[in-house]
Amino acid sequence: MATALVEPGADASRDPQPLSSGRDHISRAEGWRRRGPLLPALIFMIIVTQIPFLVTLYYSTQSWNLVRPGSRKFNWLNNYVEVFKDSQFWSVTGNTVLLIVGTVVISVILGLIFALLLDRKFVGRSVVRTLLITPFLVTPVASALLWKTSLLSPTNGLVNWALRPLGLDVDWLSEFPLASVMAELVWQWTPFMMLLILAGLQSMPRDIQEAARVDGATSFRLFRELTLPHLRRFIELGTVLGAIYLVNTFDAVYMMTSGGPGVASSNLPFYIYQRAFLGFDIGQAAAMGVVTVIGTIVVATLALRLIFKSFSGTEEPA
Repeated sequence: MATALVEPGADASRDPQPLSSGRDHISRAEGWRRRGPLLPALIFMIIVTQIPFLVTLYYSTQSWNLVRPGSRKFNWLNNYVEVFKDSQFWSVTGNTVLLIVGTVVISVILGLIFALLLDRKFVGRSVVRTLLITPFLVTPVASALLWKTSLLSPTNGLVNWALRPLGLDVDWLSEFPLASVMAELVWQWTPFMMLLILAGLQSMPRDIQEAARVDGATSFRLFRELTLPHLRRFIELGTVLGAIYLVNTFDAVYMMTSGGPGVASSNLPFYIYQRAFLGFDIGQAAAMGVVTVIGTIVVATLALRLIFKSFSGTEEPA
């Protein structure tokens, strides 16, 4: 415990000042020593993400079309006004929301079914688990090409070959473009949801299940009352992570449908690409990118706060 030194003749009624110690300096140095290894990653993240975003913010205030040299000028917030007036932007936004929600919901349902099956012991379970994980390991571009040429092709696709005896012959990519892209994304993302939910199943205490079975609980009631509430946080986490990633989906749309016909299967990243590199309108493309990023941050922040509340039992402080 620190003691105070009082000089002779000093007023003893004053509060003694404690001696300064090196604990504050030591703790500060210790804190920097612990943060030091993270600094390269932090600097890299700032360079790769934050600086380009600031440049995008600057471009979004410019009226700049690459096919008109000398047309670059300060445009205030007119690009944002034009973005919100663009009917195609809202159509593409609707496609993006539908693509994300449909893919995530179907992937979670299929992942839950597969996880419940893999949670049981049977011969060849490790082989089946490896085969179910494989789609998530395939490169997205290769996956899109596989679905376009080998599965959904109107001439030699396996889907039409299987449906031809029933008298069905469908050009999937032309008649159902958004559903075709969604099917490919579901095939790719179901293994991720399955692994996440399977981890939740294996973390569930077995003694509670056995006690419920002894009390006469049916399998359906056991799933509804015990298993599903336990898996809720894992399902929420998979939903948020999948939705955040699927906002950036570009390769599947580009390789399978190129956003067509029209904008029927286009999403926000592909529409921004079209406006920037096919329409050469850098200002409006940058404004669309900023609006997309802000919307994604808002939705992701709200969802993550709910997840933190679910895992900790208390709301995450701001």
